[in-house]
Amino acid sequence: MSHPRDDRQDDLFRPSLEKIINLRHPLVRLAAEIDWDFLAGRFSSVCRLGPGQPPLPTRLVAGLFILKHMHNLSDETLCDRWVENPYFQYFCGEVVFRHDLPFDRSSLTRWRQRLGEEQIAALLQESLSVAHRTGAIETKDLERVVVDTTVQEKAIAHPSDARLMHRAIEKLVDLAKRESVELRQSYLRVAKRAAIMVGRYTHAHQFKRARRELKFLRTRLGRIIRDVRRKIEGDPALEDRFGPLLDLAHRVRHQEQRQRGPKVYSLHAPEVECIGKGKARAPYEFGCKVSIATPATAPKGGQFVLHAKALHGNPYDGHTLGPVIADLEKFTGVAARRIHGDKGYRGHNYPDRFKVWISGQVRRVTKAIRREMRRRAAVEPVIGHLKDDHRMRRNHLKGRDGDRINAVLAAAGYNFSLLRRWLAELLRGLLWILCRHLSQPHLA
Repeated sequence: MSHPRDDRQDDLFRPSLEKIINLRHPLVRLAAEIDWDFLAGRFSSVCRLGPGQPPLPTRLVAGLFILKHMHNLSDETLCDRWVENPYFQYFCGEVVFRHDLPFDRSSLTRWRQRLGEEQIAALLQESLSVAHRTGAIETKDLERVVVDTTVQEKAIAHPSDARLMHRAIEKLVDLAKRESVELRQSYLRVAKRAAIMVGRYTHAHQFKRARRELKFLRTRLGRIIRDVRRKIEGDPALEDRFGPLLDLAHRVRHQEQRQRGPKVYSLHAPEVECIGKGKARAPYEFGCKVSIATPATAPKGGQFVLHAKALHGNPYDGHTLGPVIADLEKFTGVAARRIHGDKGYRGHNYPDRFKVWISGQVRRVTKAIRREMRRRAAVEPVIGHLKDDHRMRRNHLKGRDGDRINAVLAAAGYNFSLLRRWLAELLRGLLWILCRHLSQPHLA
């Protein structure tokens, strides 16, 4: 059984962080409000102590995830900022200032894969608990919710048939070289030129020539696929190694521009879906759909995100309402009394249809409900902040698990940024009241 390192002797002559930093800083106050034991209990459930190097402290891991999505930082930038910023170190549980990283950058990737969406959702749950304890949000704000969906785009290039087929040729040839499979011909030079000419001919509206170059690419890709299959036939190890890439290349070769059903839009992220939300500036977005729930009221601390979940398969918005509200009520422990959605939720599958109000609805609308319906649009700027300020604009995490994890972390980072601002405003309010009290003359 491994034990954590005891390096307190090295810190004996170093000044503590509490003597260096401002203890009234919002990050310090936020660290004092978070229940780190709750997060440690959730995160430690996936840790198995045994021989070898002990795991990182759970407070360090949770603090890094919060800081990363609060400040919209990449893993590399987060590591650089952590070494330079004493407030980051204090927030993550350090006692003295450290001049080196106690972890490797790849540790963040491994912890995300180890925890998964279910355990990382504890960060979002704790953000709502802190908001409730500090008065930023009340129980009545959890009973009236607004639900909407958006698209979380994947970090892929814009898909085109020429690009996909050229990329499939490159990957097959590269894998064949690494596995010492000698191909009859690689076609790398002529395939690159054909992919370039497709773009040029299409830009010049010379579509017959573009189709000819595209047919050339498709023919060469088919030759490489057949050549690889002949060379690896009868070798189970090579068949397993080439199998997934050959299947993707086969789908890319045979798919057409306007075909219905699932298509391959990226070879390194085959789970990507094409979603059209009716936007003039972006008719199609490539990623996955994400459901966002916020209060229909105006909480004191701001429009917190109550629930965030990535939804794969490009489902109809109305068919996601039932599972999302059930998950939200389980998550917050408060039953939803009123649910507001846009016209995309018509024909929803929520069991109690009298709790759901769609924008533009006339029946059963009272003055109080009409006021809440006017606030339905408040979810739109929340989605904008999640995308632009908290890393949901372009998801760089791998696979469908990465889609689900990034959506939850973006919501948690947004909530903690609101909490940081709320605690700073509370502190300014208390200081203003104290200064005003001291400035008033005391009566004898």
